[in-house]
Amino acid sequence: MKIIIVGAGRTGCSLIEALSAKNYDITIIDKSRELVENITDRYNVSGVVGSGASKDTLYKAGADTADILIALTPVDEINLLSCMQARAVGTLRTVARVFQPDFAAERKTLEKEQGIDYIFNPKYDMADEAARSIGLPGFVKPDGVFAGRVQMLTLTVSDESGISGQSLIDIRKRFDAEILIGTVLREGKLFVPDGKFVIEAGDRISVAVKKEDVIDILQKMGLVKHSAKKVMIVGGDVTADYLIDMLLKEKKSITVIESDLERCRLLMEKYPEIKVSYGSGEMGEVLEDEKISSMDAVVSLTDADETNLVTSMYAWSRNVPSILTKIDAPGHLKLLHRINLDITLSPPEISVNKLIRFVHNCEVGDAPNDIEKYFSIAEGKAEALQFTAKDDFKKLDVLFKEADFKLKKNVIIASVIRGDELIIPGGNSCIRKGDKVIIVSEKKNHIESLNAILA
Repeated sequence: MKIIIVGAGRTGCSLIEALSAKNYDITIIDKSRELVENITDRYNVSGVVGSGASKDTLYKAGADTADILIALTPVDEINLLSCMQARAVGTLRTVARVFQPDFAAERKTLEKEQGIDYIFNPKYDMADEAARSIGLPGFVKPDGVFAGRVQMLTLTVSDESGISGQSLIDIRKRFDAEILIGTVLREGKLFVPDGKFVIEAGDRISVAVKKEDVIDILQKMGLVKHSAKKVMIVGGDVTADYLIDMLLKEKKSITVIESDLERCRLLMEKYPEIKVSYGSGEMGEVLEDEKISSMDAVVSLTDADETNLVTSMYAWSRNVPSILTKIDAPGHLKLLHRINLDITLSPPEISVNKLIRFVHNCEVGDAPNDIEKYFSIAEGKAEALQFTAKDDFKKLDVLFKEADFKLKKNVIIASVIRGDELIIPGGNSCIRKGDKVIIVSEKKNHIESLNAILA
């Protein structure tokens, strides 16, 4: 697969690092000769110096035979134009990063009218990641959401989690909730467990659960004491704007601290139901003035890593249950990962993960398959896939408990979505035409259609 990346910034470099381990033909385009030379010296990739919006530069990079072009320059207009020019010269698929809310709001129109396959907004994506992570402990990771209803979580089981030493059947009975454990990593070995499988402390498990039940189930496991109702956001930029909108829909009480007075006014006018505080002095004093100790969660989203680190460390010292820290610099990110200070939000990391998923979906999309959505789980050893059941599924309407309904080894049906109903399957469940079916499978099974899950 030939991939062109326009823009050698932090995200572009991180994406090249992630993709270079695979056998892709990668070309980087950037106006900076120094950046291009540094990347081509470090990785086995080609480089072209110039503008990704220029057809001449795109031809030099091989855009006329490329499978994917990903535009990651700091300028939205250049990214959009690069995609349009690449499509004009023959690139099969294009991706554009945009920051401006106006472009993000017109994403679907731009994708349709300009033939751009995927437009993403890192600020919105980071807000979405934060919204899904607020209230979660650091060892619980929210993975993908399927059909808007099923949340995949990855968590490490501890002795205090309430599920150590119990079988999957006992766990379902005890919690009386729609929950399914899809994979277990134990000392590096992958298990796709059946109902008799016993969970042990130290297991890294992937869980499928109703999106709205996440906090409730974690509370029953003893991993979360109570839901996060009072949230403090430090930094009131566009990311915070998106996050506020998401949290208000969940009826959260929100306090925002922002050092730009004009931005404070804009937030107060737009969101009269939240508290906005102008904070420009010493951070500890500002946080104390806004009663940080009474907060259920603190999300630090300023543009300065140092401010975010200080804020999060202070929140930690004041025993705030849930702390989320925006970090841009890779060195700072490694530091926080090392000390495990709850949850870090890295814009480049979030974007790279989405782009890798897009590239993979393009790969499987080029082969004859029925995969609608894909997520890599269990440290890459397993995958979660979404299919729609059609007329050709061989076991339509057959109960799962029937003898002739047999699945391949290390394949499990995680959930079935039927209209507005979410079903975590049991023996009396079945798959009907039109159902959205979420499958968890060991990667080496290479599941590409719903019929491929059958033994």
